[in-house]
Amino acid sequence: MSSDLGTIGWLLPELWLIVAGTAIVVCGAFCPARRLWSAVSLVVLAVAGGLLCWWEAARWLEPQPALLSGPLVNDPMAFLWRHLALLAGALFVLLAACHTDERFQPEIQGLLVLVTAGTMLAARANELVLAFLALELVSVPTYALLFLGGRSRANAEATAKYFYLSILASAVFLFGLGYLYGAAGTTWIYLPEGHSLQQAIPGGGKLALVGLSLVLVGLGFKVAAVPFHFYAPDVYQGTSYTNTALLSVAPKLAGLAVLVRLLVVGFQAAPAVVWPVLVVLAAVTMTLGNVCALWQRNLRRLMAYSSIAHSGFLLMGVAASAAGLAREPFGGVAAVSFYLFAYSLATIGLFAAFAAVKLGDTAVDGLEHLAGYSRRHPWHAAAIAVFLLSLAGVPPLAGFWAKLGVFLSALSGFIAGESAVAARWLLGLAVVGAVNAAIGAAYYLRVVAVLYFGTPSGSHPPAQMHVAWPLQAAVVFCAVLVVGLGIHQRPLSTWSQRAEQSLSMQSAVDVPAKRAEPHRVSWKEPSSLTLPRSR
Repeated sequence: MSSDLGTIGWLLPELWLIVAGTAIVVCGAFCPARRLWSAVSLVVLAVAGGLLCWWEAARWLEPQPALLSGPLVNDPMAFLWRHLALLAGALFVLLAACHTDERFQPEIQGLLVLVTAGTMLAARANELVLAFLALELVSVPTYALLFLGGRSRANAEATAKYFYLSILASAVFLFGLGYLYGAAGTTWIYLPEGHSLQQAIPGGGKLALVGLSLVLVGLGFKVAAVPFHFYAPDVYQGTSYTNTALLSVAPKLAGLAVLVRLLVVGFQAAPAVVWPVLVVLAAVTMTLGNVCALWQRNLRRLMAYSSIAHSGFLLMGVAASAAGLAREPFGGVAAVSFYLFAYSLATIGLFAAFAAVKLGDTAVDGLEHLAGYSRRHPWHAAAIAVFLLSLAGVPPLAGFWAKLGVFLSALSGFIAGESAVAARWLLGLAVVGAVNAAIGAAYYLRVVAVLYFGTPSGSHPPAQMHVAWPLQAAVVFCAVLVVGLGIHQRPLSTWSQRAEQSLSMQSAVDVPAKRAEPHRVSWKEPSSLTLPRSR
């Protein structure tokens, strides 16, 4: 392993966020100014991004071997997903800047910074204890953020429900990690030399299967996969739009990062155990989420089921990689990486846009409240339509290429002529996914139709746009990126493919290294054919 000093150097962005987030919460007790702490939080996240680029960008601009430093893995996947965490964190800060109670601004902003740090740690955890601590660094601040989201009875109920169920999921996840440790005798997920889950799990027998089952239960709650999704509709409906955006993105990103590290790398030696479970979970999750969303009239509840459905599409890419059939340039992890960017930008932008729509002094809730909104605020309605169409997978927006990527990752084994059972299962999953994409488009397009063709009922005042520059900045930024990634997705798809290849090298290479030097895993430059590109 590299020296402790080297490990601390690799941890600089996360350490900075943890220290700065704590300082914001403490210092805010003496100066609870809304604009000050929002600006400070944005500066803190910008400095973390600068540290990340300064320490690692030169390494990953050109193909380099992956590096293990202590319990951390530094590879293109960690580099890419940590940038997504920072980007999402900055957008959360903009949404939270419009919180109605100025007294809570320091606590909210500091906790959002801590959530960002936890998400970044989860993206690079190469050790079970660190993975658990990273997930808890996302979960624990989220409890407080939900509590601070409002004083209504519905918000209190949503907070209590999420708190108790999340605590249960964390306990189950930790219990599963204990079984994995008992089966493998180590907490390391991957080491080029030495004892790690990758080498030890195949001999773990039933103990390893029990541990894996419990780990999937805990992570299933984080990503809102069926049957661990049941909390999402009630919690989303009871809390604010800012917290709904947070719940839709941060736990999903952190949970998927740990899931990919454990299943694609740690359990790669036993794919026959992993991929059937993921295929079933993906199919059931996307189907239930999309079907239940069809008859929802509450916007937050509709988006809760939409988030569940997107978890199913993301699990499709993970299943393709776990089965070992995803072929370049349509790797499962590459597709998941691209999908997370497109999904996160569209989801956060949509919730920011909804938060800016007001019925008097209250936030818009029902679908009927948006009737005819485009005639009063055409540009704002157009941004909402862009986000909805991207989530539906309509070309040429980013969501279309994201969905196409996960479909091709599932079909890559079939396209390559594989005769394995996994290829047929993944083909069936792709068919289920195509049907679900059509179902999803129905309720997204219904919202667009209400925006442009609906008629206000007259029983309530017409919805108006709340002019708040942080919300408008978040909406414009997300809309530009969603359209831009749809038109020119090559840079992101190239980075996503690098992430895929670095993981495939970790799961396939077992090369001894000198103890005095960091462990390195070689990988090659990704093919110029990444995700299919628009012309």
